[in-house]
Amino acid sequence: MKWAIGIDLGGSHVAAAAVNERGKIKSRHKRELASHDVKYVVSEIAKVVEKAIEGLGKRIVGIGIGAPGNIDDKTGVVRFSPNFGWSDVPFRRKLEKRLGRSVRILNDARCATIGEYLHGTGKGTKEFALITIGTGLGGGFVCGGKLMLGNLMGAGEVGHHTIRPDTGFVCNCGKIGCFEAQASGQGLLRHAMAVAPSFPYSVLFMTPKEQWGSKMVSRAAAAGDEHGLAAWNRFLVDLSIGVANIVAFTNPEVIALGGGVGQTDDALLAIPLTKMVDELTTMVPKGQTTIVRAKLGNDAGIVGSAMLAMHGLP
Repeated sequence: MKWAIGIDLGGSHVAAAAVNERGKIKSRHKRELASHDVKYVVSEIAKVVEKAIEGLGKRIVGIGIGAPGNIDDKTGVVRFSPNFGWSDVPFRRKLEKRLGRSVRILNDARCATIGEYLHGTGKGTKEFALITIGTGLGGGFVCGGKLMLGNLMGAGEVGHHTIRPDTGFVCNCGKIGCFEAQASGQGLLRHAMAVAPSFPYSVLFMTPKEQWGSKMVSRAAAAGDEHGLAAWNRFLVDLSIGVANIVAFTNPEVIALGGGVGQTDDALLAIPLTKMVDELTTMVPKGQTTIVRAKLGNDAGIVGSAMLAMHGLP
């Protein structure tokens, strides 16, 4: 049985694991990140990789990593990563020097798309989309069985198409009303803040505002709290606009919802979202796009980056 090491680099942590040809994970390890300094990040990655490799020796056929930002596939240079504050960082070269092994590198959301496509809800499809709804919002597309990369590896940045240009929240990218600003976990929290004055007796006020989070809002909505439901419904409206646009852009057979918010119970998210997207769909037959929770959850990035190292791009 062949194994590859998959690495998922997030804003607050790095995780690595050995993954076999069937997408099964063994020996998962994780470290929190206290800084985004490049030298420090490389050092922390090396620590989790060394742990993941233990006992597998020559059965490891490669190392793959999903990293945030726009990445040059040929050189392994991170051209731009706003959440890390990186520009033109020769990341692959630094990793290979530290690890003493060759490394494949790709955008983290695209790696998650590979994982979910090959070993999750996208298995058996040819037209597939993954939307990762966490603190931010990313994704990836598989069209005709091939991962869509774009001219400069920028295809799949679904979070930064604009859905509320006049009335939306300011996005971290600087634009107003990006899909990410409106329909990410941070967007859900912003909706909760926006409608808070109308619900002075909300259960959310049992916790100081500075400690609110998207999970707290979704739990309040699930419990029937009027404030939580009002925020959730605004969030769903914005999410449905963006997802309906994705249906128009790429007409996928299956759309998987990944990330922390994407794992919300179907009765609260996938089922009502499907109905709302169908209502907004015009140029393809309604009811033909399946919207589901991603099967691999937070493991999609690790599995996908390992498959990248083992098999290359789908």
